[in-house]
Amino acid sequence: MTKMKLVLASASPRRRELLESMGVSFDVHATDTDESRKPSEAAEDFVTRLARDKARAAQKIFSESQVAILAADTIVVQGDTVFGKPLDFEHAQQIWQSLSGSKHQVMTAVALLVHDKLSVKLGVTEVEFGLISTEQMHAYWASGEPQDKAGGYAIQGLASAWVKLLHGSYSNVVGLPLRDVNELLSTIDKNWL
Repeated sequence: MTKMKLVLASASPRRRELLESMGVSFDVHATDTDESRKPSEAAEDFVTRLARDKARAAQKIFSESQVAILAADTIVVQGDTVFGKPLDFEHAQQIWQSLSGSKHQVMTAVALLVHDKLSVKLGVTEVEFGLISTEQMHAYWASGEPQDKAGGYAIQGLASAWVKLLHGSYSNVVGLPLRDVNELLSTIDKNWL
């Protein structure tokens, strides 16, 4: 098989860094897709649909036949609630109050689109937070870190101090489950190991 050009369809610097850590060469093209959840859409279906939509949106930009599109989306889930990016401090505080002293799941769907063949993998990691004080919430918001993060936190940043237990892939929580990505990339001879 001819080596394909890989395009990461994401504006996330965290996803870019994770993919670079695998030694993969790629281009970046962010997409603009509707990220609203459909009524009664299951969390798994929602996040996988977003990853597929991002991959398809990026594919429309590239006319070359030897281009593979890698797209991903991450959500934070607790029970039936999906926590997106916080709108403001009050919204972030509501999210953190729910996550404080309890468990939640981080789901990242990764889609690889080559020609008309779409492959999707879903990474799920369980995260347990210790108790989060109001003072910590104010300080964390003031840091600027949580504003553009699903669930209002970055596990690789200051919020790492809140993590009591992690079961599953750490890179999945950051935004790209590397084991799943490696398996997808092996189909186009782009994987590292």
